[in-house]
Amino acid sequence: MKTRDRILECALQLFNQKGEPNVSTMEVANEMGISPGNLYYHFHGKEPLVIGLFERFQSELAPLLDPPADAQLQAQDYWLFLHLIVERMAQYRFLFQDLSNLAGRLPKLAKGIRNLLTALKRTLASLLARLQAAGQVVSDTQALGQLVEQITMTLLFSLDYQRILDREGEVRVVVYQIMMLVAPHLLTSARLATERLALRYLEDQD
Repeated sequence: MKTRDRILECALQLFNQKGEPNVSTMEVANEMGISPGNLYYHFHGKEPLVIGLFERFQSELAPLLDPPADAQLQAQDYWLFLHLIVERMAQYRFLFQDLSNLAGRLPKLAKGIRNLLTALKRTLASLLARLQAAGQVVSDTQALGQLVEQITMTLLFSLDYQRILDREGEVRVVVYQIMMLVAPHLLTSARLATERLALRYLEDQD
């Protein structure tokens, strides 16, 4: 692994463990056993380090936010899609532990996050539209628009909410919450199946 990638991986672990504001570039260098000058050669301060991690997060999330338009999705594929997104967010959870302050300090990051949220909501809306076209959704377009907002907020803040309650942030809990948000908008048969699957999903991970 290249030194630059090793620095990013080390910083990610420390930021996730301690929170980004509580970790200095000196601490990252010490943890890696390299000189501060060596770290500075690759990242001129902590801001480029945070931006580098965000860009890596974006690149890992990008394939999930651009599924093929002609893909034939089964019901379980939608939940797998959400699971994969939450897994990526959990891997970079420091970004969402104090999102508004972090974005306020780093304008470049704020712009990237806004673009990411736009892409995420566009993808969620597209997936719900596919379900609607397949006759599985009973809600109208306006209600589905609000559902997209609810799912997005759950994705952004549920892991941190669990942490505030002194729980270990769990991917399965977030996916369960989203499934239960979507369920009331589905046809009765699809709603009941989704609710059963959500409960089983939660129990199977214990």
